[in-house]
Amino acid sequence: MKLSIIIPVYNEINTVQEIIRLVQQEKHEKEIIIIDDCSNDGTRELLQQIKAANVRVFLNDVNRGKGFCLRKGIAQAGGDIIIIQDADLEYYPDEYEILIEKIVEGKADVVYGSRFLGAHRVFHFYHYLGNSVLNMIANITLNTNLTDLMTCYKAFKTPIVKSLVLRANRFGIEPEITAEVFKRGCKVYEVPISYNGRSYDEGKKITWKDFFRCVYWLFRSVLRGVDVGTHTLLRMTLMPNNNIWAYSKIEPFLGNKILELGSGIGTFSKFLAGKTRKVTLTDINPDYMESLKTRFISNPHVSVIKADALKIDEAVGDAKFDTVVAINILEHVEDDAQAIRKLKKIFLGGGRLLLIVPAHNCLYGVFDKNLSHYRRYEKAGLKQLLENEGFFIEKLEFMNSLSAIGWFFTFKLLKRKRMPLSCAVIGDKLIPLAAFTEKYIKFPFGLSLFCVAKVNE
Repeated sequence: MKLSIIIPVYNEINTVQEIIRLVQQEKHEKEIIIIDDCSNDGTRELLQQIKAANVRVFLNDVNRGKGFCLRKGIAQAGGDIIIIQDADLEYYPDEYEILIEKIVEGKADVVYGSRFLGAHRVFHFYHYLGNSVLNMIANITLNTNLTDLMTCYKAFKTPIVKSLVLRANRFGIEPEITAEVFKRGCKVYEVPISYNGRSYDEGKKITWKDFFRCVYWLFRSVLRGVDVGTHTLLRMTLMPNNNIWAYSKIEPFLGNKILELGSGIGTFSKFLAGKTRKVTLTDINPDYMESLKTRFISNPHVSVIKADALKIDEAVGDAKFDTVVAINILEHVEDDAQAIRKLKKIFLGGGRLLLIVPAHNCLYGVFDKNLSHYRRYEKAGLKQLLENEGFFIEKLEFMNSLSAIGWFFTFKLLKRKRMPLSCAVIGDKLIPLAAFTEKYIKFPFGLSLFCVAKVNE
């Protein structure tokens, strides 16, 4: 794997050439991205003399801070893994192998090199105390158990770090990165690294004031939330009853060669990946695809491909499937008739399309809009759409009538823009009651429509 080493620099004339030499000696293929933050001690002039082919130097016109430099470096990075490297000699580049091992093995999305788990210079009690307090606040807030939030040595899968929403310009970037990573449910490892802490006389720049800035950026990032789509997918992981019920609806109709359209982070995919079924998972979001590949990395029956619903026939090539599963996907496609037409091309004879889509146009609100829903569906309209494209309807019914009432109140009347945690938890607790009731009563309304459509040969 190619590494992108990002080195923010400010007044490091005594160490910058040595750290570049040590990074160059490290054995992996790499690019080195250096961002000078308007140094005034001669560092800038040294950097301008570098001629190495794999080194790129960017010069800030004014001093903006470490966070600004990291954002600039991340935007320029083109490797498979991004590593952050300070320009001093506190961290050792010969430990990159330790840092990236879990990512290369497919076990981690992000790895922190912990100064407190490995060999370290016995130094600076008050810095240690500040780190410990900040770690405790972050661990309580994010429900995790990091030992070294503020470590410089962090390694990321490149698509992961490029997807993070980062705004802090100075040392607040460290807790901001951590909050963003854990909000997204990334797999994070800590590994022991060596650390040679330096004194202020030797050039250390972080101060006690940065402790309060870091607390501010930690909470700011936590309260900011993630994008609505990712937020909703993460909420769905907290709704096991809902996911089990949805699977129980489609399970009797599953074949042995399945394609799931829009697999997201794999919350529903895990049910499809049975012992004998061949399952192809699809998505267009690179972050979700990385998550899927990691989740099913050793499953010989599961493959992951990038596929747009409107070009699904091109994405799968000559492959054919006896079942296509699309859970809450069709409403995201602007031309749903074209998508159905494309899907029909990838079926084996007598194949089935299993759909769950949001029901009732009257429930469409700001939350649907934020989720990029083009529509909700009426029963007759969905039936006509499928029949027009050559499908025979085997089963079409409303499901989850109880949640339809809560949805109308929360997202139509109160106009909530995101799914509250309370809605996810309470709604999921009501699923067993809804499932039991709907065995005996077929309500004329529901939160969703469940459809089994067979290719009309």
